[in-house]
Amino acid sequence: MARDTTDATPIRSRDELVAYLEAGNKPEAAFRIGTEHEKIPFTLGRHEPVPYEGDKGIRAILEGMRDVLGWDPIMEGPTIIGLADPRAGGAISLEPGGQFELSGAPLASIHETCSELNTHLAQLRTVAEPLGVGFLGLGMSPKWSRAETPVMPKGRYKIMSGYMPKVGKLGLDMMFRTCTVQVNLDFSSEADMVQKLRVSLALQPIATALFANSPFTEGRPNGFLTFRSEIWRDTDNARSGMLPFAFEDGMGFERYVDYALDVPMYFIKRGDAYIDVAGSSFRDLLAGRHPAVPGETATLADWINHLSTIFPEVRLKRYLEMRGADAGPWAKLCALPAFWVGLLYDRQSLDAAWQLAKDWTADERQTLRDEVPRLGLKATIGGRTVQDIARDLLALSRAGLVRRRQLDSQGRDETRFLAPLEEVVATGRTPADDLLSRYHGAWQGSVEPVFEELAY
Repeated sequence: MARDTTDATPIRSRDELVAYLEAGNKPEAAFRIGTEHEKIPFTLGRHEPVPYEGDKGIRAILEGMRDVLGWDPIMEGPTIIGLADPRAGGAISLEPGGQFELSGAPLASIHETCSELNTHLAQLRTVAEPLGVGFLGLGMSPKWSRAETPVMPKGRYKIMSGYMPKVGKLGLDMMFRTCTVQVNLDFSSEADMVQKLRVSLALQPIATALFANSPFTEGRPNGFLTFRSEIWRDTDNARSGMLPFAFEDGMGFERYVDYALDVPMYFIKRGDAYIDVAGSSFRDLLAGRHPAVPGETATLADWINHLSTIFPEVRLKRYLEMRGADAGPWAKLCALPAFWVGLLYDRQSLDAAWQLAKDWTADERQTLRDEVPRLGLKATIGGRTVQDIARDLLALSRAGLVRRRQLDSQGRDETRFLAPLEEVVATGRTPADDLLSRYHGAWQGSVEPVFEELAY
């Protein structure tokens, strides 16, 4: 979750909100890849959660990373809550339960993305290992209860924690116990945005199945392959889901703005202070009649912050965010952007992917979304299994990456990063299936080995 912004430029009309999103249009030559990934800190000795405070806590890790990287600290009052790269634009931030997130810089190729990830994890190890802290590549913390999970000192999280139980049963689990990997991708026009949004929404459950990696809760199997994905089904349905309106005639930036305006607000930020306005209307703020800030109109920061509190399967900002995948091992972190770049950044593959999904109905897409957390590759849509569809999509993605012809120093293109996903499709086994086999076999009913085998 990126840091909240403070741009006080006043916004007085819906048209200005639309213009903000539309300014994301850029020529294809300027398209970039932004990869974000979260990971779970744990103590190397006893596999316990890591608190914020203390000489071996999250604060100490952030301060150590600041010294190693020379990045600017992101402060909330006197409290360090993240780091920002003043040169390339990346950032490190904290999720509510201490999950450590790298928001990568906008990069030109998957080679650069993978190098960035590798460098980040190596730097993090140099700081965290002497403190006795490791990091886990999993979609959900496998062992601790919600009560055992630490709470990070960020104002927006306090507000969200109070509001979540009012609108869903699992929102606090989403906040404190889950981890994702996502890729942020560009569009060249409104029509390009709409096609990419439709394709990625329809196909997001396929990616969710390929990356399913959260089968344990509180030390036991939870009955799902990706419980992280299941959690989103009962978090806050006013701000999450499959956006069926995106497939209707007339979809564009204006239609998304109208949707976002109807999503209840969490907070208004003024200076360092977060004002709890959970459940209230952004329309009232836009009209200058919000009771929490009498007489004030909305600012650009209010709009940007509000957009960041909307959690659909694919989120529109000035780019598109693919939000369906569980976090996983390093190779999978590189595979996620490779999968989507091959599909969405090549016109031929994008058109073919739309042909594959365009006849699915809203009810079919929703049923697939609902069944994938439990069934994974065995879920079906249009008479076909997810495994079969994923095989077709990987072929399209591979072809798109070949045509992109982004070569590394050894002359290799980006297709090699698809290998872990091609293995999933060939074997019919998700990462979660393999973890469950080990739990019931070599691990003898214990999740403790996960802290060795899935640590970065």
